[in-house]
Order: sequence, then structure tokens, then C-alpha cells
Amino acid sequence: VLTAVGELCGLLLPTLSWPFTVSREMSMLNIVCTDQNNGGLLTPQGKFLWFGWVCVLVMGGLGFWLMLKGPRRFHPTPITRRRIQRFKSISRGYVSLLILLVLTLLACMDQCLVGKRALLVVQDGSWYFPAMMRKVYKGSTFGGSTFGQTRDLADAEANYRELKKQAGQPGKPSLVIMPLVPYDPTGDSTNPGSEALMVNEDGLVCEPGGKPYSGLASRLHKDEEALPHISYKFRKGKKVDRATGWLEDRTEVYSATYENNNIVAEHYSGPGTKEEFLKQTDEHKISRIFYHPSPPLKGGHLLGTNTQGADILAYLYGGLQVNMKAALFYLPIVYFIGITFGMMMGYFGGMFDLGMQRLIEIFSQVPFLFIIMIISDMVPLHMKGMFLIISLLIMFGWMSMTYQLRTSTMKEKARDYVAAARVLGASTSRILFVHILPNLVAILVTLVPFSVSALILALASLDYLGFGLPDTYASWGRLLNDGLADLSASWVVTSAFSALVITPPPWPPW
Repeated sequence: VLTAVGELCGLLLPTLSWPFTVSREMSMLNIVCTDQNNGGLLTPQGKFLWFGWVCVLVMGGLGFWLMLKGPRRFHPTPITRRRIQRFKSISRGYVSLLILLVLTLLACMDQCLVGKRALLVVQDGSWYFPAMMRKVYKGSTFGGSTFGQTRDLADAEANYRELKKQAGQPGKPSLVIMPLVPYDPTGDSTNPGSEALMVNEDGLVCEPGGKPYSGLASRLHKDEEALPHISYKFRKGKKVDRATGWLEDRTEVYSATYENNNIVAEHYSGPGTKEEFLKQTDEHKISRIFYHPSPPLKGGHLLGTNTQGADILAYLYGGLQVNMKAALFYLPIVYFIGITFGMMMGYFGGMFDLGMQRLIEIFSQVPFLFIIMIISDMVPLHMKGMFLIISLLIMFGWMSMTYQLRTSTMKEKARDYVAAARVLGASTSRILFVHILPNLVAILVTLVPFSVSALILALASLDYLGFGLPDTYASWGRLLNDGLADLSASWVVTSAFSALVITPPPWPPW
């Protein structure tokens, strides 16, 4: 209900609005319509988001069915209670399960935790919630300034990080509340970070600890953008070799040569005089610029940035969301297929059992990576995405559990309660799914966490090899690939590796 109401009202609710967001992004999940008289079911672009509405119907139908069944239907039996207590007694498995549930809950918080849009902006007594609205607030709306941003920022989406710094100034918002990590996982390349250096009494440029600095450093036009005015090369705190200067539009207009902190030659070709150009910034205010990938704690990035300039903490969070949302579609389909065929193989036996075993053996011998490579080349670009990868993983993911379900069903069908159900006239489907399946819950509980872990590793492996999700999705595998390609930025590969290791598969409850 919340998903449907949010879509009709133009809201962007954390996680709940995801079906409609995906339906907007992929052309195969929406239908372009010419009839605009639709009762609010079409987007302003005339698209019917059929996938989103199908998800609403499925979620609503499932919720209605659970309400009809009531809590008594799902009341655990004494045997189930004993199994749960036994599982809790194994602390490793229980704690790992709790960690996985907490990670899932964090992933569902979406733009409330991570995102470049403000959660709340108070401007002239009006309250705005940009992060919760599909509407994009620009710097200027209908000729008037919405958030006090003008000139080149007037027709672009408001820069909420900049607005937060300006909050309280005349003509600016009085309050701006940003998410905990104010960066988007992808598509939000940030400015390089900078660190101010010191000039001691001897005129030497030093690091914050007092050690004479060696390397490149600059005088900056704008600290927040790390826009260099004049860039120098230092050796043990003294200017050496070539220095270069730029205007604010990044036009190179100045050059100089230094030896032992003294100017040997210089040239200026810009507007005005050389003296006016040099006085645009303070010559004693020198900063070291950390170009991407920038290290942790530089430029406001807790874990640093990757090679594309994305905040690594936000990127890891985006990768966690992709993994959890992929599992949301992968697990129900894989387990429905695997449970159905596994139980049928164990219950019917005979030719059906032999035929399914041969089919599984054939499928298991198909080289999965080659299939991915072939399909990646054949499928058009607009059809590539999460659904294609999940569909391929589903094709090969259901077979691993069928043999375990087959063996357990063969054991259970020989018990007296199955024979009693047959005598009472119970149908085959009722015997399988009402009587036998509840007694296989322990096996399913054991398999589910490992299936999630296997899915995460599969997605990371495909993205690492370049055959996974498009660049618009945050991926731990792609981050790992970037880190290994540039080992000098050790924080990139360390972050990706740590995320893969920390995400735990709960230990089996036996």
C-alpha cells in the first residue's frame, strides 16, 4: 500500500519505491502509452510502469493472504521450538545471522543513510524533503531562486552539500540536514580533497607534523573545489623546478622556474598584470591536493575515494544494496524451483527421478562463464542489467539443493504420517508441501544464508571479470578490480576485500 501511494503521490520511499525506480530505468520493464487519461498510472513521460505495479499486486496479495491465515497458522510446533533453541545455542551461527539481518536493515534505509540529496531543507519558512521526492529541485524554479543558488547553478539540481555549508547566510536556507554519508554511490564524482600545509619561520613549507614537505602543492582559488591557482614543486620545504599558474576557468597563464626557493625565470600571458594575478591568493597559504583516488579522511571522505572519484563508503553501501536486492529476487525463484523438483524427485522416484538427474548433470557441465560471455555479446545494451545477470544465475543456481531435498524427501515419504495422509485421501501436492516440506525446514534454514553468500561472491566475481552489472550499479567486484589495478591506493582494494570478508554466512545450525 505504501509503495502504491508513494508512486501516485510522487514520493521516493526508501526501498519501497525501488520496483518503480527499476521500471523507470529499464525500457523492458515499462510500456510507452499515448493515452494520457490514465487515472495517475502513467508517468509524465507517458510510460506505464507495469513491473512496479505487478510488484505492488504481488506484495499486496501476499500480505492479504498472511492476514487471512492469521498467527495461529504459523504458530511454531514444539519440535520447531527445540530446533530454534538449538540454533541459538550455537553462538557463531546466531551472531552471524544477527549481523546479516542488521546489514539487510541498513541496506533498506537507502537514501536516509547515503545520498547527495538533503533529507530536509528549510527555506523562508517552507520545508522541503528532496531525498523523499521524485521531483528534482533546481537551483532556480520558474525564474525564482528556490534555494538561493544563481548563475550557472540556477538550472542544475541544487548542490545540497554546498547549501549545507552556506546555511544561515542571507538568501540561503536556514537549515539543511544531509544523510549520514552525503554522497551517492555512483554518478557523484566529488572534488579532490586538500590538506593545508604550514610555512615555518625559515620560510620552509612543512607538513602538519612539522616535517619539511617534498612533493607537489598549490595555492588554491577555491578550497572546497581544490581548484589550483599556482602549483609548485617542493623539495625539503623549498620551491624547485617549474611552477604553473591558472585562471579560475583553468586557462594556463603563468609559468616560473625556481632553484632553492628563488625565482630564476617567470612568464605571464593572462589578463591584467602579473602582480595582480599573483595577489589573487595568499602566497603563504599552500595546500596539498589529493587527486582521485584520494586517501581516507581527506576531503571529508571517511574511507577515501576510488579512481572515479566516488566516495568509497557510499560505494560499499550501494554494493550492499545491490546484493540484498538481488537476493530478494534470486532466493524465492531458486528455492521454489529447487524445492519443487527436489521433492518430486524424492517422492516419485523411477523414471522421473532418473530423467531429472540426467538433466541436472547436463546443466551442471555447461561452462557458466562462457555462457555469460556469449550472452553479454549477444544481448543489446539496453537489456543488460541486474535482471539479465540474476536470470543467468537462476538458470544454474537451483540444481545444488535438489539432491539434498531429494534425499530428505525419500526418507520422509517412508514415515507413518505420509502413509496416513495417503489413506485419508490427501493429494500429492498436499502431502509434499503441507506435510513433508515443514519437516525439511531445518535443511532450508541451513541453505539460505550460504545461498546469499554464494550470490554475493558470484556477483562480485562477474563484476571483477567485467561481465557483470553495468557501471550504473555499485559493485564490490568492480571496486576490487580497481584497487588491484592501482595497488598504490591500498585503501581501495582493502575496502572491497574487507566488505567481502565481513559480510558473513551464518554457520549451519547442526
